[in-house]
Amino acid sequence: MRNYQNFIDNQFVLPETDTMITVYDPATEQAVARVSAASSAEVLRAVESASKAQQAWRRLPSIVRGQHLQKLAQALEARAAEIGAALAAESGKSLADATNEAIYAAEVTRYHAEWARRLEGEVIPSDSSDENLLLLREPIGIVACLIPFNYPVYTLLRKIAPALITGNTVLVRPSNNTPCSAFEIAKAVQDAGLPPGVVNILTMSHVTAEAMCTHPKVGMITLTGSVGAGRKVLEYSQVNIAKSSLELGGKTPAIIEPDANLAQAANDIIASKTTNCGQLCTAVERVYVHQSVYDDFVRLLKQRFASRQYGNRAENPSFMGPLINANARLNIHQMVERAVDDGAQLEVGGFIPEGKGFFYPPTLLTHCRQEMEIVQEETFGPVLCVLPYGSAEEALQLANDHQFGLASVLYTENYRTVMQFANHIEAGELYINRTPADPYQGYHAGWKRSGLGGDDGKHGMLEFTQTRLVVMKH
Repeated sequence: MRNYQNFIDNQFVLPETDTMITVYDPATEQAVARVSAASSAEVLRAVESASKAQQAWRRLPSIVRGQHLQKLAQALEARAAEIGAALAAESGKSLADATNEAIYAAEVTRYHAEWARRLEGEVIPSDSSDENLLLLREPIGIVACLIPFNYPVYTLLRKIAPALITGNTVLVRPSNNTPCSAFEIAKAVQDAGLPPGVVNILTMSHVTAEAMCTHPKVGMITLTGSVGAGRKVLEYSQVNIAKSSLELGGKTPAIIEPDANLAQAANDIIASKTTNCGQLCTAVERVYVHQSVYDDFVRLLKQRFASRQYGNRAENPSFMGPLINANARLNIHQMVERAVDDGAQLEVGGFIPEGKGFFYPPTLLTHCRQEMEIVQEETFGPVLCVLPYGSAEEALQLANDHQFGLASVLYTENYRTVMQFANHIEAGELYINRTPADPYQGYHAGWKRSGLGGDDGKHGMLEFTQTRLVVMKH
């Protein structure tokens, strides 16, 4: 079993307490690592390190910060095998998928490094002929980055890369379910020669995380997580009036029009629903199918769900892997049971398998109603509910009748229907004839309870800045 220490000021530090966090392989339930839980004193050291480093980091020309990020991308690629092995062991992903996540994280780092020469302010016309208005973009200072368990390597770089290129320093709290890969990333930070204190990575309890996020020197908190976690971050941000960027829950609707390629749509949706065991905030969770093709499409889904095998991906990478822990599986199963009790029909799956590992079979529910919990609440697992509709207008109304608005999907060949949805869907993203994949040059931002602010692209990078208006009279 491996042991990991917290990473402060470019060094792995000896723990100040005996409190450890045990990390388990969700496919075997075996302990794979132990990590030190940061004390309050360690968090203070990390904050002071980040604060001291930020003064020099923000003054570097942005092209020099970009060069540092290019070196970090190279170091991530060089360590992709080690990062991938740690991620596979703690998440249940296949080694290939986990390693590819590290390589993709290097790519998003490289993408943000290229903003170095594109960080711009504005010159705004003044009402007076003898003055100029200059709007400058400045770093916020210290950013607390709260990382989820589902894609912890990619999300970590998705957050710290734009924070760093804009002149901020970061405090990273990885999920206690998947912290090992974060400490392997810390080794890449050392390899890349980033200045001490620019990146600090610590595991900790919720109490210590609150102390970190509410420290007076923390100016921004960025989270990918649940709605409940987002509410806690908003509470934390009230203390210092810190900026918050939140990517929260999702309940992606997929609308299947009569002219859709049903086989393609079914294949895409099954892949979306079973990749990483459905633990993806943009995974399709509810499917609205036109009544004229409803029976045919349900038949396709049922066939594909029934044939999708699950198990330990270390033994067979083609399997669908496990959920992250026992509580996640129990919560999902209880939602399925309540849906069946409320009138849903279980077509496939819907049981807890015997044996080790937090596996749950691909589960398909029909005869669902819009007001059901299974339609209204995020499952974050391999569970799909299907409902019929009669017209595109009705499908749009059903898709929008929801607390979440992260991503949405439409299968059709009719450009009029595409434009109708493009203009009226209440979601941050609309994918046409494909399922979500979050292109990192786009902007991943949710409506409603799906979040505030966003990640990726120019606009995601600018989330990590604040403005200064200079009124220059001459």
